[in-house]
Amino acid sequence: MTPPIVAVIGGGQLARMMAPAATALGITLRVLVESDQASAAESSHEAVVGLPTDPDAIARLLAVPRPDVVTWEHEHIPAEVFEVCEAAGVPARPGLGALRFAQDKIEMRARMDELGLPNPAWRPVATMEDLDGFLAEHGPSVLKTARGGYDGKGVRVVSEASQARDWLESAAGGGPRLLVEAKVPFTRELAAQVARTPSGETRTWPVVESVQRDGVCSEVTAPAPGLSDERAAQARSIAEHVAAALGVTGVLAVELFETEDGLLINELAMRPHNSGHWTIDGAVTSQFEQHLRAVLDLPLGDTSALAPWTVMANVLGGARVNLAGSLADVVDPGAKVHLYAKSVRPGRKVGHVTVTGADARQTYDRAVAAAAIVRDGGAA
Repeated sequence: MTPPIVAVIGGGQLARMMAPAATALGITLRVLVESDQASAAESSHEAVVGLPTDPDAIARLLAVPRPDVVTWEHEHIPAEVFEVCEAAGVPARPGLGALRFAQDKIEMRARMDELGLPNPAWRPVATMEDLDGFLAEHGPSVLKTARGGYDGKGVRVVSEASQARDWLESAAGGGPRLLVEAKVPFTRELAAQVARTPSGETRTWPVVESVQRDGVCSEVTAPAPGLSDERAAQARSIAEHVAAALGVTGVLAVELFETEDGLLINELAMRPHNSGHWTIDGAVTSQFEQHLRAVLDLPLGDTSALAPWTVMANVLGGARVNLAGSLADVVDPGAKVHLYAKSVRPGRKVGHVTVTGADARQTYDRAVAAAAIVRDGGAA
């Protein structure tokens, strides 16, 4: 029997972390990497160098023996790629009909409203008058580019329209469309992840709490401390509803704001997500294995946690980072270190550390301390 081939577009750490799961399942992972120095270039079974905007690169990715399915490690996939996949008879999962809601925040917000799911107040804006009207009603708000923003990019907090004059002028000149959202007085950020197969089987993981610093995820705790059973069930239900209504295939992460009054949807990601890295060491089935299972329409794995608490701490690049030199200083035998083989620059995710334990506070402290050692030799 010929092993299945999964083609992945994108050569970052998410594709890199699919490789061990693919090997364990007997799947050949063929990855389109931006360069031969990309994070996933050496870890994948087959690497095709090129960009998703290059028709020749896509043709080589789909070459014989053809992959059984094409999937993604980021949302920035041109519509033409889906057309080429269809012409080649290779299913693309998730499909464009679902992925567009992760690509475009205006389309996502409008669809969540149609589904009756909890959105913050929001509005597309194209002029100073549009933005002034929203600010007059809601006060300081969050202006976003509809496409392309991530890790705090494409986001600006504004209290008056003049603070966004450059973005509005850019949008009027053909730049990204804009939307504005009421600034949510949230108590914390949560994430609910679900995996869904083409045949409709779904599995959810425990709902997690994520901590953001400077717009970038810093730590994730699973399960979210102090989250009531009722609210955890609501979060998982929202994720399942979104996955089914949008026809998502693969892993979906729904980022949520928790407020005193309930939950609000923040963003969607239709791929493995930073909030799910804890599952590699903390769950029976990792998000990476589950994504591969889902896009191939294989039975989904158990999503139960392996320990009472799991904490994932990101390792972000900084001025003093010395990954090779500091690894030897990690003395916590329970700390699992994952490095991404990425060049270091300030604020860039270059790895993460996961710790499991029986006490939430101690587990969190151990994870943060180990990540600090990996980052800069122990300065917390």
